[in-house]
Amino acid sequence: MVMSFRVSDLQMLLGFVGRSKSGLKHELVTRALQLVQFDCSPEVFKKIKELYETRYAKKSSEVAQPQPQQHRSPEALSIHSSYDRGSAVARTSISTTNIDYPTLYGKYLNGLGRLPPKVAKPEVRLVKLPFYTTLDELLKPTELVPQNNEKLQESPCIFALTPRQVELIRNSRYFLSPGMGVLRDVLFLHRICYTDTSSPQEDQYPPNIAVKVNHSYCSVPGYYPSNKPGVEPKRPCRPINLTHLMYLSAATNRITVTWGNYGKSYSVGLYLVRQMTSAELLQRLKTIGIKHPELCKALVKEKLRLDPDSEIATTGVRVSLICPLVKMRLSVPCRAETCAHLQCFDAVFYLQMNEKKPTWMCPVCDKPAPYDQLIIDGSVPTLL
Repeated sequence: MVMSFRVSDLQMLLGFVGRSKSGLKHELVTRALQLVQFDCSPEVFKKIKELYETRYAKKSSEVAQPQPQQHRSPEALSIHSSYDRGSAVARTSISTTNIDYPTLYGKYLNGLGRLPPKVAKPEVRLVKLPFYTTLDELLKPTELVPQNNEKLQESPCIFALTPRQVELIRNSRYFLSPGMGVLRDVLFLHRICYTDTSSPQEDQYPPNIAVKVNHSYCSVPGYYPSNKPGVEPKRPCRPINLTHLMYLSAATNRITVTWGNYGKSYSVGLYLVRQMTSAELLQRLKTIGIKHPELCKALVKEKLRLDPDSEIATTGVRVSLICPLVKMRLSVPCRAETCAHLQCFDAVFYLQMNEKKPTWMCPVCDKPAPYDQLIIDGSVPTLL
């Protein structure tokens, strides 16, 4: 109802509760919706209903033979038809064929996501990033929908942060991030991936991507040059930090994604996260990831018993105590549970390397070794 109000209606509502009535329409809408979300008493709800019915009663009386529900405006219909009665949250998708301002605004207010599809279908999922702990999911991965046949498309969204989210960012501490300079440990991240529901998706940028926050463009990683003929340059696709360009207040923020429409479908998500350091991940790994020496010895025995029918009995196996990453003595011997080898690498340097340039590939077998599959081998002698 509030999203369909005119300026005069919004001013009457805000005046009714003693709030400021000055400002542009989108500022009035922000105040009114925050009022609904955080302080909607029976009296306030009654006033909203009264204003709503007064406006559309007048509108319907001007029509000679009104049809059922014809008293509602297109804006009102777009909001009411997208109302999730199970969670009592109004949600709409990131792109619609005909976007009007109220519908566009209502999509992202205070971290609300998209409207669940009418027909249940798998959702796009993004891979978990070990160095980020999600605090709030402001927008689930939502498809970028072209509005016309042009190759260059724009998808805008407008939203406001909640007071809690603003405080989380304002009270965050600063620290030095390898390769990224000084950052807050609470960030607002923008992630983009392919629209593929078969498996969790890694970050992937569309062609000609540009991300504008309010009045400034944010930095997007460029391409790595390729010295090999016929090999296209690669681009590190990482989450885009928008924190420094956002209004940390009740004011609305506007994000505009410019992207190339060349056949592939992409989805975007918005997240409030806490950034972890390699030292914090190492401490967590030491707490939950140490494999008992007896289990490690059992694994060694299993490796030695590869061919029970062989006449030659294997009685030992060589494992180097030198880390293949830095050629130094192992301090925290580590490997992935999925690795077929017994050779370890040093967890300290492995985490530091992935903090600067995340690849999560085992330096021994060159196969994926993600953080959640790492174990510390308790049977390997260390410097600790």
